[in-house]
Amino acid sequence: MATDLTEAASRPAPISDSLSGGTLPRWAPLGCIAGSLLLAYLLAVFTAVSGTAGTLLVAAVLYAVIQSGWSFSVEGRRHAKDRLATTLIYSSFVVAFIPLVAVLTTVVIKGLKALNPIFLTHSMRNIDVALPGGGVYHAIIGTIEQVGLAAVLGIPVGVMVAIYLVEYGARGLLARAISFFVDVMTGVPSIVAGLFVYTGFVLTLGYERSGVAGSLALAILMIPVVVRSTEEMLKLVATDLRESSYALGVPKYRTILRIVIPTALGGIITGALLAVARVAGETAPLLLTTFLSQSINTNPFTGPQASIPVFIWDQIASGTDASIDRAWAGAMTLILLIMVLNIVARLVARLTRVK
Repeated sequence: MATDLTEAASRPAPISDSLSGGTLPRWAPLGCIAGSLLLAYLLAVFTAVSGTAGTLLVAAVLYAVIQSGWSFSVEGRRHAKDRLATTLIYSSFVVAFIPLVAVLTTVVIKGLKALNPIFLTHSMRNIDVALPGGGVYHAIIGTIEQVGLAAVLGIPVGVMVAIYLVEYGARGLLARAISFFVDVMTGVPSIVAGLFVYTGFVLTLGYERSGVAGSLALAILMIPVVVRSTEEMLKLVATDLRESSYALGVPKYRTILRIVIPTALGGIITGALLAVARVAGETAPLLLTTFLSQSINTNPFTGPQASIPVFIWDQIASGTDASIDRAWAGAMTLILLIMVLNIVARLVARLTRVK
């Protein structure tokens, strides 16, 4: 009798029927999709819902409602919430992914019509905008030089500001003031940066419109992006690494240079890439500071200098079939240029990362 009681006590308790709910069949998602598409089509036929986009939007809403209601009735409230959250997450991904693919596909299809070796190695000097020919070579040179100078000016300043905010002045009045102005600069429209440089350097100090003036405007736009991204990367560095270095008697500045920055270098480079991508497509500040040139100018310190965004704007504004084809090819060139810069920076980050 005692043995039977011991065996009964050692057996696991049976699962209650209230905890073992039902499960939707495997074909449930496909069935919900089919049903929502059918209902959306019927609504488009018999109601005011029209257009492909409107029908798909109605179908997405119906899918979430049908699946959640079905899951709630069969699986219970907890599983229904989980399926609804999963549906919303995947829907958000699709909503963000489709426009990106559509833009890239359109640029590639239309850009290949005019993208060729001649387009990449010739300028628009003495080229009629209504006729095919010419190229973006002068704008490529201008963009590389302007963005490069902006990176030389903006990235070191942004990194040093971030180091000060994280390592030295985390709670000081000056740090709070700097952080406030960085937040303000983040929301400043790009045209304001161009107006500032044009008013302060071109009109007031008498400097001519040139590539370096455009670089100053781009650097102003780069600094807040670099500061915020670098600041977050430095905060991710473990405090134990700093304290271990201090315990060995290493000064703070050497700890920052030898421990903190190398550890966060991959994230810092990523932030710099985001800043470069942020300013590489800017048009408004360059229209005010670099003006428009159809000739090759390899000296950013003298005379007007073209850039790819301004080249695209100029070709679109011309309005001819040939100029619009050149604009699409210029857009594709800009995307390829930024992609190459990203690949190079990734390789540098991989080679210099802490082992």
